[in-house]
Amino acid sequence: MIKRQACVPELSVSDINQSLSFYLDILSFKVDYQRPEDKFAMISIDDCQLMLEETNEYWKTGELVYPFGRGINFQIQVREIDELHQRIKKHQYPIKMEIQENWYRADSVLIGQKEF
Repeated sequence: MIKRQACVPELSVSDINQSLSFYLDILSFKVDYQRPEDKFAMISIDDCQLMLEETNEYWKTGELVYPFGRGINFQIQVREIDELHQRIKKHQYPIKMEIQENWYRADSVLIGQKEF
């Protein structure tokens, strides 16, 4: 049985096979389960889960214009950020900023993380 996280984003994608190739082959996610007939997949890496579904009329709430998801930012925590960063660069995907260490205040505590 797959342990499901409490909040699992579902992303609409224009081509499920192209999206799976990116997440599986480049980012090293794994498939938890799929429903090929629905063009749907639940994928995960470390403790992060995402659902991918090729666009359809079922969940459509408005016009989708590529690239989808503008105005949203997901933080995906992985054990090997340097390896992930190198795989993305190797496949020449655009990276907005190189890896950097940033510290954020959470009330009176500073929390540091490497991010790109």
